[in-house]
Amino acid sequence: MNDSIDQISFEPDLNSPKKKGVHKPIFASTFTRDPHKGEKPNKIYLLVNPYSGRKKGKKVAEKATQILEKAGISVEPIYSEFAGHLVEISSSLSINSDDSIAVVGGDGSLSEVITGRMRTNSEELPRFAVIPAGTGNAQGTGIGIKNTEDAVERIISGRTQSIDLAEVKLSSGTIKKPGESMIWYSHNLVTWGLGVDSTILAEKIRWAGPIRYDVGIVIMILFNRRRKATLTIDDNKIEDDFTLFLIQNTQTGGSGLQLGPGASVDDGLMDLGILKRMTRRSIFKAFSMLQKEARHVFHPSVKYHRFKTLKIETDEPTAINIDGELIGCTPLEMRVLPNSIKVFV
Repeated sequence: MNDSIDQISFEPDLNSPKKKGVHKPIFASTFTRDPHKGEKPNKIYLLVNPYSGRKKGKKVAEKATQILEKAGISVEPIYSEFAGHLVEISSSLSINSDDSIAVVGGDGSLSEVITGRMRTNSEELPRFAVIPAGTGNAQGTGIGIKNTEDAVERIISGRTQSIDLAEVKLSSGTIKKPGESMIWYSHNLVTWGLGVDSTILAEKIRWAGPIRYDVGIVIMILFNRRRKATLTIDDNKIEDDFTLFLIQNTQTGGSGLQLGPGASVDDGLMDLGILKRMTRRSIFKAFSMLQKEARHVFHPSVKYHRFKTLKIETDEPTAINIDGELIGCTPLEMRVLPNSIKVFV
């Protein structure tokens, strides 16, 4: 690793019991800034992924609608019909300044809605609400949302927090058939390498629920595939064989694992976890430590950094996962957009 690149130094929580020989790390605050006080919205555009969370999206949407209307908020439910549809729906909405968008679904659904709205290049963006209904709900978990009622009460309160986004420029299409360059927006997690391989496998057993992520990781660790890449963190370049990149805005991933304990969603930076040249045994140990309240950050082969801009270049196209969904492939360029949107908290 390039010694000129500053690494994140984690402090152990000495009040926690030792597991795998180490204490858990002290976690960063989810937010570093004070919330914004506001009024409840006059109208909510309820954008729903009915297929999320084993097809529970419709039921969650109906419950949320009932509570919102009882609180005097007008609701217009709109249901997606296919992958990527929420991008189209979100970008086509004509929204007043006192209206808001609520997303019923998982992290991928929220990512689609944000991407669609950001592509409009509007001077003023609406406030966004998260109503978790997916198998992966990292943003909702980070905010601390417990259930549908809790999510709706946060909308009614009018209180919001600003969060960062990552603008991701990458190739559309697949690794076998890359397409034109496109822009996507991430609120949660971008992965390359082992994390993407395991997600691709996990999607083939989607019926298994959240445990599919663990199954996918274990199988792909056994393959232990490494790839050559050139990684540019701000102005610092690294060329090597890598196993995995984890780029975090939130602390958790879709499986609920605490991947980035140092991440805050409003600090103007993304956290980058790097695993390179690791043996199967070493990867298994790191994964086992990860499952023990993020103790993986103390594994000697796991390095973390923070950045404002990032590039990933590879000899051949390699897949990129954004917020739990396979979106495109390398080459990738990313920049942090500080405090881009407001979410109800």
